[in-house]
Amino acid sequence: MTTRVTTTAALDGAIARLARTPRLLVALDFDGTLSPLVDEPMAARMLPEARAAIDALAAAPRTTVALVSGRTVHDLRIIAEHADDSPVLLAGSHGAEEWPVRSVEEDVQDAASRTRLALLSPRVAAVVAETPGAWLEPKEFGFAVHTRRADPGRVARTHETIDELMRVEAPEWRRRTGRDILEFSYRHDGKDAAVARLRAQVDATAVLFAGDDVTDEDALRTLGTDDVGVRVGPGETAAAVRVEGIPQLAAMLVRLARERDLVQE
Repeated sequence: MTTRVTTTAALDGAIARLARTPRLLVALDFDGTLSPLVDEPMAARMLPEARAAIDALAAAPRTTVALVSGRTVHDLRIIAEHADDSPVLLAGSHGAEEWPVRSVEEDVQDAASRTRLALLSPRVAAVVAETPGAWLEPKEFGFAVHTRRADPGRVARTHETIDELMRVEAPEWRRRTGRDILEFSYRHDGKDAAVARLRAQVDATAVLFAGDDVTDEDALRTLGTDDVGVRVGPGETAAAVRVEGIPQLAAMLVRLARERDLVQE
């Protein structure tokens, strides 16, 4: 893991390398990467420059764009303003869901986990209700507790109480943390597996993956020598490239789209 600052030469080299690859997959986190973090999750929207970058890449030769998010596919389609005819692929719930939908038959273990989730959710909600400013987000395969608006002095205790509940009731569920969020899921899918599936699906010869938070490091750590990982903003990272924020990522993506238009003609 590193906190390296990306030089102009390194950034130029990464873009040039990706521009030349025969089939490129651009996989991007959403919150904090394309859209600013907001207190109301469903109010999140891409910055205009990020939207323009996505459109440019989606139109570039032999280039596939995918959004890889912890959001459910249902919610991701709303906040990304994703139409049925969009060429952009989606991997939601950290890769446990896909769009276009991949039919997966629910097994007995999943059915049991859904029942347990239904029983646990009211208990978790009761804990969250005791922390002003915190809120519970139901997920397709679990739940997330947001504490961005909560008193920092109360957050640690809330997390401890939920952690103990889950340790007793569902110790095998996957625990994730991020910026002001604690999440549990009975599915263990991660963004690393999501990117691997997308790579195989489009037969990509190289991948660009960009993200801003802890869960994105799952994917960043697994990228190969022909790939490029991008960290948006501060924090320890396995990414080779770091950009300051969403506008800087958008500018990088637009440059990449333009260079692929030239090189791949």
